[in-house]
Amino acid sequence: MFWVMNKKPETNRTELAWQPELRPAIPTIYGPIEWRAFLRQLVEIDRLLLAGIESDFVREVCSALPTDCSQARRNFCAKNASLSLRVNLARKLLGLSARKFAMRAPADELLRWFLCVGPLELKATPSKSTVERCDKILPPERMDAFNRRLFAQCCDKQTARALGLGAPVEFTDAYIDATCLKATIHFPIDWVLLRDAARTLMKAVACIRRHGLRQRMPQEPLRFLGAMNKLAMAMSASARKPGAKKQRKKILRQMKTLTRTIESHARAHLKLLREARERTGLSEKQAAQIAARIERILEQLPAAIKQAHERIIGGRPVKNEDKILSLYEDGLSVLLRGKAGAQVEFGREMLLCETKQGLVADYALLEQGENANEAFRDNLDRLEAQGILPEAAWTDRGLNNQRNRKHLEQKGVRSGLCERDPAKLRERLENEEGYAEGLRRRGSTEARIAIIKNVFTGNPSKAKGSEHTRVALGWAVLAHNLWVLARIELARDETRKKKKRKPR
Repeated sequence: MFWVMNKKPETNRTELAWQPELRPAIPTIYGPIEWRAFLRQLVEIDRLLLAGIESDFVREVCSALPTDCSQARRNFCAKNASLSLRVNLARKLLGLSARKFAMRAPADELLRWFLCVGPLELKATPSKSTVERCDKILPPERMDAFNRRLFAQCCDKQTARALGLGAPVEFTDAYIDATCLKATIHFPIDWVLLRDAARTLMKAVACIRRHGLRQRMPQEPLRFLGAMNKLAMAMSASARKPGAKKQRKKILRQMKTLTRTIESHARAHLKLLREARERTGLSEKQAAQIAARIERILEQLPAAIKQAHERIIGGRPVKNEDKILSLYEDGLSVLLRGKAGAQVEFGREMLLCETKQGLVADYALLEQGENANEAFRDNLDRLEAQGILPEAAWTDRGLNNQRNRKHLEQKGVRSGLCERDPAKLRERLENEEGYAEGLRRRGSTEARIAIIKNVFTGNPSKAKGSEHTRVALGWAVLAHNLWVLARIELARDETRKKKKRKPR
């Protein structure tokens, strides 16, 4: 075994004295073809990181430090940023949770090599909590800005060469599509919310009681969960019995009574926790976490009870904008997709802009009430601001309207919007050069979206809340783009080798 020293990125010594760790050579293991392909991709991604992407990310993270910050703290921040970048990329490429990644890293020599955790300093691999913190090292706005700036650098000839690319990324055509980033929620979204509320509140109460704070209760907290589960099973089974409507109303009334009892016990224990936290072994932050968990449910409980009452007892529909889809996530929407197997989807709408080579040029996660057409126009504005406006934009029928067509015309971008009118579509397909080929290539964007969702973000996404979901999407796009760039560079190297072997 021999030792290799990574090249030091070009940084300003007075601003940031940082260089990657000294680490051993890659272990020589002759595995199956799948392992060898993954090894080549990981080594190529590591080369791209060392060529300048990693140093740019470290600067981005350390730029938030105060000007009077000590040099030791800057160095610590730089090392933490480098570790966070590599941990998140490896997690996205392997599709592992924080716990599974923390369990696998110590036993995987290749993974330790990529994380720059070598035996020279006997440095330990990151724990589950450290992996979780690595995921949140940048806020979503700065993560999005870093991804867009990196893509713009890949499109420029000079900066692309400085980043280690054999040729700049070609971005003459933008293929844009909207999709739903599904959320993990329970169905149906009426009486099941009461069961979820009871489960969260009683588990929090049980935690408080385990630490020595007790209020009088007729039974242990988990007994209330058993009673709620019985009512939930009865509600599910009532649909298959005669008089189901009347039976469901009766069971819901019992669930409402039990929920209010659970609510009163949760409020009493919450008050006790705030008044007598010093009598427990809980720290101030731990107690605040338990209190926040209870408060979040108590704030939404009246609306959840009203929603279940309106839908089951009142028999009245609830508007989508007024629905509570989940007690644990905010900003979710009901999206009418009209697709086979997914007539209605629950989650957040996402707009994705892809290049011909498969890289994600721009993306946006829409908040509740936002329109995909506005996001489409904002996407073009951001590309123009970065100086990489494409020559043509291709979308499906959903984004074809007068305002979008006018916006494309104002910017001098060819309209590749799929026509809604079959007659106009047939005419453009027959008479307009390149229109059929562009729409055919845009169909492959569906596959690109499937790769992003199924491989890099998870489908449904495991991130909770709008902010964490945006951060997770940013990391997914960064890992995906580096994965695609590595494949492009490896294919370019293979073509170059074949030309050298070809006899003259």
